[in-house]
Amino acid sequence: MLAGMSALPTIDAVRAAGQLLEGVVHRTPVRSSRRLNAHFGCQFYFKCENFQRIGAFKIRGAYNAIAQLTAEQRRAGVVTFSSGNHAQAVALAARLLGVSATVVMPDDAPAIKQAATRGYGATIVHYDRNHQDREAVAKALAAEHGQAIVPPFDHPHVLAGQGTAALELFLETGPLDMLFVPLGGGGLLSGSLLAARALSPGCRVIGVEPTAGDDGHQSLQAGKRITIQQPHSIADGALTRQLGELTFQIIQREVDDIALATDEQLCVAMRCFAETMKMVVEPTGCLGAAAAFAMPAAIAGKRIGVLISGGNVDMVAFGQYVAGVDSIFGSAT
Repeated sequence: MLAGMSALPTIDAVRAAGQLLEGVVHRTPVRSSRRLNAHFGCQFYFKCENFQRIGAFKIRGAYNAIAQLTAEQRRAGVVTFSSGNHAQAVALAARLLGVSATVVMPDDAPAIKQAATRGYGATIVHYDRNHQDREAVAKALAAEHGQAIVPPFDHPHVLAGQGTAALELFLETGPLDMLFVPLGGGGLLSGSLLAARALSPGCRVIGVEPTAGDDGHQSLQAGKRITIQQPHSIADGALTRQLGELTFQIIQREVDDIALATDEQLCVAMRCFAETMKMVVEPTGCLGAAAAFAMPAAIAGKRIGVLISGGNVDMVAFGQYVAGVDSIFGSAT
């Protein structure tokens, strides 16, 4: 395992990660839309991690975590478990740092994702998602080969790295009234909360999950981590069954609310970004925007930050998603 698994990071860890990542990750643009601002009567600030390396914010946490390894750990390499953006992020970060990487992926993972992960130089180990636990497979590999595990979200170096996206947003925009952040395992949200409380303490931070995967919402209400059945949603990057131990501690302490977004709302947001801002955003990346668009009274007259977490989506599926819904502005587009 990586060192420091039990320590809760602070804003100092996020700032340190920001310095480490300078020149490694893209300082992604913060964009707005006059049409959306006029429609909702607010000022939007969209942090566009869909333009990040590997097409998502995940490279921030992966690189920050692997960069902390000792020389001995680097020689042994790293292992992770993911079928999506984290897999590619670890593969690329490891290549940049001269470390070998093994990624545990389901045997039915999309070929395009497997090809991208291999393309960055990682070795893929398959598992049967119906009969095997991916984390158990990764732990067995780590024990056998002496590799360090780089988890997708539940580690202080990972979540501190993810928090640099919000850190950059606040440094560019100044204080905000509200910030909407996609929520899966909680790495991006918990890191964003650390940045928000330090740079914009009056900002109301809202985590957003797919309606079908509301483990975070249930956990916040119950006051403890809740495990749900495997959710099904087009927001494939947020289909965790349970928040991480560390991420939940920060979220429970700091978050203002957790909102939910339906698949239809995600499709509407995808179409909105495509037709209004000429951007391709994946369903998970639309979670924050979908929730904001669904509460016009709450955002009216305010400065609204929205983290767009990624843009990796199959183009055939993308066309089907956006063709199946109406424009957010009505019939006239």
